[in-house]
Amino acid sequence: MQSVSHILLPVDFSERSVGAAHYAGSLAGHIGCELTLLHVLVPPQYEFGAVDIAGSMLVELCRDRAEQARRGIESFLASDLAGLRVRRVVLEGDPAGTIVDFARNEHVDLIVMPTHGYGPFRRFILGSNTAKVLHDADCPVWTGVHMEDAPAAPTIAIGNILCAVDLGQQSSKTLFWAARLAQEFGARLTLLHVTACGPGVNQAASEELRRLQSFVGAEADLEIENGEPARIICAAAERLKADVLVIGRGSAAGVFGRLRTNAYAIIRQSPCPVVSV
Repeated sequence: MQSVSHILLPVDFSERSVGAAHYAGSLAGHIGCELTLLHVLVPPQYEFGAVDIAGSMLVELCRDRAEQARRGIESFLASDLAGLRVRRVVLEGDPAGTIVDFARNEHVDLIVMPTHGYGPFRRFILGSNTAKVLHDADCPVWTGVHMEDAPAAPTIAIGNILCAVDLGQQSSKTLFWAARLAQEFGARLTLLHVTACGPGVNQAASEELRRLQSFVGAEADLEIENGEPARIICAAAERLKADVLVIGRGSAAGVFGRLRTNAYAIIRQSPCPVVSV
């Protein structure tokens, strides 16, 4: 994990935000970094579109919403996050764009946010704001469909980390992040690559994995499997009882695979939180 001095937690006051806050607070407390809670107010014009609203009513509506948001962000998990370096911010605008711009301008090192799925369908839904942030953010994004289930504990245990790479340009950065996270928490690290098929491809991928591991200087168990990437990676996370799955989301297609095209499917199906580097 590259040095993390600033974590950003977008908050919409839902149960998913509470679960994400438990992860973000645990990470911030363990690392000793700053945690910013950001709520983005959607302007009434966006919500009501072409509906004609009198000027005075619009001003009053904006004032009431802003005041409610300020009270909400100030009280959000105040006792749970006590003792941490917490900054609480309310901004107005398009949620995804505002989150990405804030992260870039404030030099955020990690964004922690849940997906947008509900109930039995949450494995098949990735919220539009989360998808946009994953696509546009410069820093790693920690997300997952089960984050609302995070325990309200001072420290969330991270004992097993699975890092899946496609052996493209982003792979060294992805493995470096995962190795630093494993070092930070004293966790076991497994490095996985999923190939198409065939012993020749597997042998070449195995050699490339060892070169990558040596280049990064990471201590990891190496695994190579054949099949459909999202299904294989998520099954491996289940089998290894991984607490965190680390993947790359910015590398172009390479000789050994296209992990980027599977990133959303991996996030939707993963049994544990996913860090997209």
